Amino acid sequence: MSSDNPLFDDGRLRSARSLRDWIAAGKTSAVEVLERTSERIDRADGRLNAVVTRSASAVDEAVALDRRRVSGEPLGKLHGLPVIIKDVTETAGLRTTYGSPIYAEHIPARDALVVERLKAAGAIVIGKSNTPEMALGGHTDNPLFGHTRNPWDPEKSPGGSTGGGAAALVTGMAALAEGTDLGGSLRIPAAFCGLAGLRPTPGLVPTWPTPHLWDTLQVTGPMARTVEDLALFIDATAGRDPRAPMSRAATVASYSEALDGVEISGLRLGYAADPTGIGIDRELEACCRQAAFSLRDLGAQVEEIDLSISWARDTFRELRGLWALAWHQHRLQAEEEPEKGSVFRHHPQLGGNVRANLDTGLSFSAHQLGSSAQDRGRLYEIWRELFGRFDGILTPTMAVKPFPVADGHPTEISGQAMETYIDWVAPTSVLSLTSLPVMSVPAGLDSDGMPVGVQVVGRPFDELGVMGIGRAICRQCPIPDPPDL
Repeated sequence: MSSDNPLFDDGRLRSARSLRDWIAAGKTSAVEVLERTSERIDRADGRLNAVVTRSASAVDEAVALDRRRVSGEPLGKLHGLPVIIKDVTETAGLRTTYGSPIYAEHIPARDALVVERLKAAGAIVIGKSNTPEMALGGHTDNPLFGHTRNPWDPEKSPGGSTGGGAAALVTGMAALAEGTDLGGSLRIPAAFCGLAGLRPTPGLVPTWPTPHLWDTLQVTGPMARTVEDLALFIDATAGRDPRAPMSRAATVASYSEALDGVEISGLRLGYAADPTGIGIDRELEACCRQAAFSLRDLGAQVEEIDLSISWARDTFRELRGLWALAWHQHRLQAEEEPEKGSVFRHHPQLGGNVRANLDTGLSFSAHQLGSSAQDRGRLYEIWRELFGRFDGILTPTMAVKPFPVADGHPTEISGQAMETYIDWVAPTSVLSLTSLPVMSVPAGLDSDGMPVGVQVVGRPFDELGVMGIGRAICRQCPIPDPPDL
């Protein structure tokens, strides 16, 4: 057994894939990895506030996994890996609060489907990661647990809504992080924290249980320290299930194995600097541009394209409002008022951001929502035409640098005031409307030493191609671990 910390390799955090191989080979054990992970939580989380609930059964699970390996039983794809679950995803017997006072002591009786599959693959759920209330927000803060902080600079935001998972990954508190993505909730924290975050095709990683079974906007997916680790997560969690009508089969038998066969040479790639017209911080855009065009060194054809889809910001805002109603309809109470008729009231303990989302949804007419549904189709046709000419599209993940954690959200972009709260996430949110696979990977560091993310948008159902391009960018533009890791 190695006397060194198995989480590290030459001073850098080990990838989940490497860690799994070490455990499988007997160079370390699931118990030792869990002990070292727990030490990382004890040491770092008081400052970062990433892990809001810890599992009491994790040690017993690690012991059982080690016995399985010693006895020669077949090992799962994620054997012995410590995984953190977003605090909006149900975990049997482990508190799940949704970041809301309404569920402060809620303990589910069942696991979500994605948790079932992670456990079946040998992962150890070590706890729950912090999130905005009901996962609605691009910064991780809620009335129960407060702010999560960015490991690269604790005075800055880690992004959201899977910000707790991102902070845990960066500091070695977990090997993989499960999360959700509505308007960028896996990609925003990946960009702010120097990670890989994948928004898969809706249904590839099925979401169940859910009050909105036909959801095409919010998806379940992974964040990880490497693209190879994302592939490992997808291998363990993808595929159909009759409980989830949106679920779909994987397009390859193993993304992990197929990833090594993805060729970058000869690919036709387009780079769009600011497709949503929101304005992009110049330094961030220059970093993303350099990362995109660095793929020419690998034989890819990369050209800048003029893509203007700013009108889709309103489309997302309206369909996000409808989504909020579909998810939270049972938290609205109808009351009759003189001359007004039926008026909807919120649950009194819901936070301001959740109430604002519900109010937004209630403010739109059926005509507006019908028009937005058609506009979403128009947006898809634009992207379908693009993929007649290109194999992938690259664009900046974020319009702004990580902002002070106390601010909650930026108020301006490139010196211009935002029209709405969600303007600043337009580079990610508008892409959610396409239902295409999208990932964010590190493109480099800015002048403040903070990570910059670039998005890779792929053809329909082509997670493999997206991951191949993303891995190439990571190799062309490597970033270090945080300075004080």
